[in-house]
Amino acid sequence: MSTKDEDVKNLSSIINAEEICDLITLLTDITLLMREQLSDIFAPPAIGQSSRNFLPLETVTAEHTKDDFSSKIRGDGEIKGKFKETKATFYPSENKLSTPKRQQLERDCLEFFDKWRESVMSHVYTAIKVPGRVKEHQKDMKFSKRIPRIENSSETVIIKLDSRNFAANTTLSKLNPPISTSLSSLPQEKRALISHSVLLILLSLEKYMAPSRILLINLTSSLHLPLNFLVKDEIKVAQSLLGAVEHMSGTEETEKRGRENFISRRWKAGLAGVAGAAVIGITGGLAAPLVAGAIGTIMGGLGLGATAVAGLLGGLAQSSVLVGSLFGAYGARMTSRAIDSYAKEVQDFSFLPVKSSISQEILQKDHRLRVTIGVSGWLTDKEDVINPWRALGQESEVFALRWELEALTNLGQSLESVAKSTAWKIAKKEIISRTIFSSLLLALWPISLLSLSKIVDNPFSICMSRADKAGTILADAIINKSQGERPVTLIGYSLGARLIYSCLMSLAERRAFGLIEGVVLMGAPIPSNAAVWLSLRSVVSGRLVNVFSTNDYILAFLYRTYSVQYGVAGLQSITSVNRVENIDVSEIVSGHLRYRLAVGSILEKIGWENIYLEVVAMEEKTLAILKEKENNEEQNRGEKIVSEDESLQAKSDTQKVEASHFESRKSKPIVRL
Repeated sequence: MSTKDEDVKNLSSIINAEEICDLITLLTDITLLMREQLSDIFAPPAIGQSSRNFLPLETVTAEHTKDDFSSKIRGDGEIKGKFKETKATFYPSENKLSTPKRQQLERDCLEFFDKWRESVMSHVYTAIKVPGRVKEHQKDMKFSKRIPRIENSSETVIIKLDSRNFAANTTLSKLNPPISTSLSSLPQEKRALISHSVLLILLSLEKYMAPSRILLINLTSSLHLPLNFLVKDEIKVAQSLLGAVEHMSGTEETEKRGRENFISRRWKAGLAGVAGAAVIGITGGLAAPLVAGAIGTIMGGLGLGATAVAGLLGGLAQSSVLVGSLFGAYGARMTSRAIDSYAKEVQDFSFLPVKSSISQEILQKDHRLRVTIGVSGWLTDKEDVINPWRALGQESEVFALRWELEALTNLGQSLESVAKSTAWKIAKKEIISRTIFSSLLLALWPISLLSLSKIVDNPFSICMSRADKAGTILADAIINKSQGERPVTLIGYSLGARLIYSCLMSLAERRAFGLIEGVVLMGAPIPSNAAVWLSLRSVVSGRLVNVFSTNDYILAFLYRTYSVQYGVAGLQSITSVNRVENIDVSEIVSGHLRYRLAVGSILEKIGWENIYLEVVAMEEKTLAILKEKENNEEQNRGEKIVSEDESLQAKSDTQKVEASHFESRKSKPIVRL
């Protein structure tokens, strides 16, 4: 391609000066909105939205008060006193949202965001020929009170939605409503090219941070493009970057750069865990024409020329060292033994690729611009480390975290033993009559159930402790960029959710913002108070989802010895912190053990991106079979109980008749003939 042809195919030749101004305005509006949403996290909940973190006992037990529970409270002074004590300490000063620690966390969080925003807009101005008057105008808008105009949802046009991604696109529109812009009326090809160009500009930061991805999601929504377009574009860009540098050989250049700058020294150190690093090949300035040329073909006939792509990518187009750093040494850091250095206090800590085979070629094809880590909460089989995460699509690079294999297997076996026991099934009915919350608050557990505690309490306590340690180790790995410079999504159930909670708390304590894109916590044995969830929310740039079930009696029983006065996230919604999504899956999850089999169904329900519907269908079929089996067992057990009750009643009636007959004989005078 000639220089003249390349010059024609740059962004400024495809969209005019006015449209460039509109693009700058739109990006400014989006970042202003993102900052406002970030600040809103630290604001008290809206009027009418309770800041309390657990349902009041009076509300929870309203249906059972007259017949079952209030009489016990009125009649038992000890229980009544305990109820008053629990109620008094349950809402400690409404969690004191306005504290110095909260204010410092808010300042640090906003300071990080402002630095990121400044860097993004600076790269935008450099990559696109922006008129000077527009730059000055945008600077004036930086911290203005101007509120971007959100389009009415009825005006939004989503193009070419396929059934697989319909839920995700619907969720995109609800969570990220489009901002009004004249760019939405451009032809689809131009809108797609604008989104593609902004992605390249964000990659020129030499890291793909979580807020950068949220910016692109908002841009995609405002341009009336489906979320799937952004996802596919990310995949194509990732493969083009990796493909352009895969077969290069530049050992001498690497050694030279290692002597000249710190980046290469850090990169070379990172290669310690990469098998066959010399085969991968690293080079310096030779990368630019290949990388730019490969990416320039992504958009087809309306693609950008190599010169334009190189300008948008900046230094990333000129160094495969930076490309490798972006992908975490081409993904090797996630699976190499170097990760063991973080995991001295936890056994079996490693990342297992969910989609890839052992073949290096397949692994290379699986690399993406985003990373998703699934964390299981207990195991009944070694395959349970990976199997629950099969529903996650290939649009993100998916790993399963293997941790504490032996401890989690012991817990899984203990939980199954309890769940299948007759004592649990009988006790469950008694708990239901009181409601799960009253049992938690007043520690009123059936004696038959308490006898089972020795089976599960110790394994659960061990796993809780190790989940906290493993979470800190995961935070270390993420901060030290085991995933490269890519955003991470964390999904976990049960103690896997506890591990993620520990990870996020560690990240918040160390002010490690911009690393986590999204989080889903299912059946989490963690507190629900504001202080905790404020910290969690501060380090998650995108969606933070709390999945809970009011039918999770096992979780309530297991968590009874912990700080129940601060609530249990896996049993209730989180209303004390803004921008936390609460999903009630009581209809899907009939008990704690169901989470392992319902991950795909839950993710589809919440409109998560790129879920394999085929896997979800298999999960739903399995759950339906189990539910039918449970119903049959319950019916048979009910008939057996009725039969036993009838037999006991008949025996009792017989005894009464015999006793009555005996008494009547005793009362009659004896007549002697």
